[in-house]
Amino acid sequence: MTRVGRQRSIAALLAVAAGVAYGLLALLRYRRFTISSWDHAIFEQAVKGYARPGAPIVDVKGPGYNILGDHFSPIDALIAPFYRLFPAAQTIALAQVVLIAISVAVIAVLAMRHLGTLTGSAIGIAYAVSFGLQSAVEAEFHEVAFGAPLLALAGAAYVDRRFGAVVAWSLPLLLVKEDLGLTVAVIGGVLWLAGERRRGLALLSTGLIATAVIVLVAIPAFASSDAYAYASTLGGDRGLLTTLLDEPGRKAATVALTVGITGLAALLSPWVLLVLPTFAWRFAGDNAYYWGTEWHYSLVLMPIVFVAMIDTMRRWPTLRWATVVAVVVTAFTLVNSPLATLLDDQTYAEAPRAASARAVIAAVPDGASVETDIAMMSHLVTDHTVYWYGSVGDATPEYVLFDVGAGIGSPDDIVGYAEQAHGGTYELVYDNDGYLLARRQR
Repeated sequence: MTRVGRQRSIAALLAVAAGVAYGLLALLRYRRFTISSWDHAIFEQAVKGYARPGAPIVDVKGPGYNILGDHFSPIDALIAPFYRLFPAAQTIALAQVVLIAISVAVIAVLAMRHLGTLTGSAIGIAYAVSFGLQSAVEAEFHEVAFGAPLLALAGAAYVDRRFGAVVAWSLPLLLVKEDLGLTVAVIGGVLWLAGERRRGLALLSTGLIATAVIVLVAIPAFASSDAYAYASTLGGDRGLLTTLLDEPGRKAATVALTVGITGLAALLSPWVLLVLPTFAWRFAGDNAYYWGTEWHYSLVLMPIVFVAMIDTMRRWPTLRWATVVAVVVTAFTLVNSPLATLLDDQTYAEAPRAASARAVIAAVPDGASVETDIAMMSHLVTDHTVYWYGSVGDATPEYVLFDVGAGIGSPDDIVGYAEQAHGGTYELVYDNDGYLLARRQR
């Protein structure tokens, strides 16, 4: 086998290993009814809508809510054919894992091709277990998963000086999420710095214009409010500067860790400039969840900084020592990480209330409409019309299902709540282990 063949085989093995580990993590968390957020249910409803085929209606956000009026992510429709064949919440969870695994293969091959098999393998492993990837899998599916392979492929083309391919892999980012249009614009700026004046200026202009059209025209056209809801989160009620200065230590730590996992080598490549738009909206946003290293918000940053790291070492081979620092920092982040839970026997045991959870779900007929809380939402979307407690609007669900045992603030008088919220008469049909189910009387 040639050197290139060996490197590709190693990269494929790393990608498969990462895919198996992350797939196992995602499936075990789902099996144990681990509560993350309502986002997984939102995206499953969107994909379910595309798979019909039809519009991505997300009743979890509100009856008849078109998700394109929230975030512009039509690329999610690519999962629809697979969901049509395998309609399940696990399908979109595994779709995210596959997208991440593809990015692992791309980064590993790139690193080995330019830095040698040993150094490149170490970088590939560091990327595969980086905190941004782990946190994204723990947070369950989000549309930015598509950004990981696209940014890895665009970055690989940049390092290889295939500038036409950089443009080709960058443009689909406009379909991933509206803020990535600014990232596309920065890619154009980086190409301009590399001497690709015409391509760079064209891509920069395209990114800026596309962002404006998506935020000012496309999203409002689908939104019931006729506006882009997240514009108000920049600075919030206290002003942009005040929000930017909130918890500066936490924000600085996020930046430090993001470049620290590359041994700081990423800072010497122009490609690292791509992190600026993401950090800008995260730190200017008034949602504290944006500011740390949790959730899925750092996923798109991982391929950026690792490509920048490889580009730096390609330019200055003497900086390969940074790989050691990167490995040490990455090893530190593995302590108490999501992947570390795979070493805990408890992860594989059935959750204490799992049998009752399955029983209460089974008591809701397929096709029925149900209002529920985030504890049970992602387990109901596949076979039911699901509304969230808090945004049910004027819908009248046939069933109301709460997990009061989870301690997330759901009403424990489920019948009283249902009758007050929706009118009519409801009866309690299930009450066990903190799971309550009420059915509307016909």
